Amino acid sequence: MTQPHARPATSVSGTADDSWIGDASAFELGSAIGDGRVSSRRVVEFHIDILRARSDFGAMARDRFDVALAEADAVDAGPKSADRPLLGVPCTIKESIPVAGMPHTAGLSSRIGVIADSDALAVQRLRDAGAIIVGVTNTAELCLGIESTNRVYGRTSNPYDKNRVSGGSSGGEGCAIGAGGIPFGLGGDTGGSIRIPSFYCGVFGHKPSPGLVPANESIPSLARGDEVDLLETLGPMARRGSDLMPLLQVLAADPDGRRCGTVESVALEGLRVVIPTKSSYLRPMDRSVRDARDAAGRALADRGADVVWQPLPAMRTVIASYLMELRRHAGTSVMSLFDSFGDRPRHRTPALLRANSVQLQLAMIGDRLPELLPGPARSLIDRYARELAEEVAAAIGEGGVMLHPPPPQPAPLHNRTLARPWLFGGAAVFNMLGMAVTQVPIGFSPRNLPVGVQVASQPGNDHVTIAVALELEKAFGGWVPPHAVAARQ
Repeated sequence: MTQPHARPATSVSGTADDSWIGDASAFELGSAIGDGRVSSRRVVEFHIDILRARSDFGAMARDRFDVALAEADAVDAGPKSADRPLLGVPCTIKESIPVAGMPHTAGLSSRIGVIADSDALAVQRLRDAGAIIVGVTNTAELCLGIESTNRVYGRTSNPYDKNRVSGGSSGGEGCAIGAGGIPFGLGGDTGGSIRIPSFYCGVFGHKPSPGLVPANESIPSLARGDEVDLLETLGPMARRGSDLMPLLQVLAADPDGRRCGTVESVALEGLRVVIPTKSSYLRPMDRSVRDARDAAGRALADRGADVVWQPLPAMRTVIASYLMELRRHAGTSVMSLFDSFGDRPRHRTPALLRANSVQLQLAMIGDRLPELLPGPARSLIDRYARELAEEVAAAIGEGGVMLHPPPPQPAPLHNRTLARPWLFGGAAVFNMLGMAVTQVPIGFSPRNLPVGVQVASQPGNDHVTIAVALELEKAFGGWVPPHAVAARQ
């Protein structure tokens, strides 16, 4: 594993050199816009230029660049308010989350032409804080898959290597942020859909505790109504770790921090940090990924944390248990879910044949497997899930954390994620347990592909995982733009 350079000090002096814009956090940009050091138009224009220059990577599903620039001009001409900390700051939204006036297909051909007539609540909260949406980003078909590809928008590639995946299903967000095209965005996570793209694209991502950020308006949770979803939630993705907690507070509409907590309250001294020696992967972890995880553990130990490596054998059962929990959570089969979002589903042709991507077809087949098992086998898998929850709880306690990479290797080549369910087991385990999780970039593999680690804790400990992420950002430098990595070769 090679480590990135430390982050250079960000200058927001308002000089003619505005390269600092591409390195700054969202809230640094909001502060600079608010006190007149830079215009919103320049910040928005700067990022749009990068998104246009890297349009062949397929991050954007549909842009609203002209509208965003007009909104930036209105910000520059209007009053500023400390109550709107993201005023004039650009962002993107995963296309499966409704944004008024923008496509809302989740990559389904049957939904081509469907336009959202209102914002999701989480999107509205970002707008209320002043954020300017420059577009919606690509996703996997029906948000089910590790690769973000579909017949509606095509394929999204990794910002560090165009021949490789950006992850899924929030792969467009990961690519846009990792490429430097946007400071932050909004993704959705049911089985790693925020954390796997964040890992592959070298950025930060946070899966909040269940119920903290409403997800019921997005696809596929839209089919479940208003109930709180254990598995799926919406959360922030960002190039700088310092944005995660204030973004979470905006998204949770919780300005006093009663539900989110505060990173300042977290003491690293004596913090329980567990690193499983028996991972959830059925195959060996890539050396660069393992080294990144272990380096993170050592860095935390150097800062006074109580770091232990210990076997957690129940993690090996996660895939079977997750598939059963996913079926319960959906309340229906993936095939029926696929049909429920179509405007004119053609029931005479089986859903399996109408799905456009192989990964969605495999999801449909995999979804059927648990129901084909005899009752005793399903009971055994449920027991595995209970044992896993007990094992994790006993290991980390109420306030500790676990370090575990979301996938076992850096970004694979396109199509190399098919029929490989073990690739998402290390992320899905924490959805199944309802835990708060932050993905942190740690460095790069010998091929100059990002590697990193998840920091997971009990539900409600979002502030704990983010506080640890900030310490790791200080130690390893966090996100590094692709051009800076290429320059080192």
